[in-house]
Amino acid sequence: MKKKYIQDTSFENLDSSSEQIILAEYESCTFKYCDFSNYNFSNFSFVDCEFNSCNLSLIALDNTSFRNVKFKQCKMLGLHFEHCQEFNLSFSFENTQLNHSSFYKIKIKKTIFDQCQLYECDFSESDLSNSAFKNCDLSGAIFDNTILEKVDLSSSSNYIIDPEKNRIKKAKFSLLGISGLLRKYDIEILEEN
Repeated sequence: MKKKYIQDTSFENLDSSSEQIILAEYESCTFKYCDFSNYNFSNFSFVDCEFNSCNLSLIALDNTSFRNVKFKQCKMLGLHFEHCQEFNLSFSFENTQLNHSSFYKIKIKKTIFDQCQLYECDFSESDLSNSAFKNCDLSGAIFDNTILEKVDLSSSSNYIIDPEKNRIKKAKFSLLGISGLLRKYDIEILEEN
């Protein structure tokens, strides 16, 4: 069955029971103030789309395609991005809650996370090369065998990254964030008086 194609359409104040949201390829569409929590977006395609102030918590993402999709001021709790279609997977997040989401083993180079809450997110074995975490809170986020080369974490906080278990060549960290790289050594870092 061929998917429907929907282009240049704006959707507002919809929820998961809306008949307007159907299995389709959405291109250059905007979604505002929608509550799609617990919705099944499996096999949907989103290309050059934008989600503003939407609740996408616990949505199913099996074979979902995101290509150049922007999420702004969204609530996206408990998502499994590793279930998405890998081909051309690209998105950015601004002022978005992504707590308890998983990016396990996916390649998302050059991804921008701007002022995001990333509590307990799993970035294990993912490739985040050349990405930027701008003013993000990474409390409890998991970095294990993660490629963080040329990643900018200089304005973010509360991360714990083991340099021996992750690739961090040419990554940027702030002086205040250095403690997150040394946590496993159980040392005390004091500020100069």
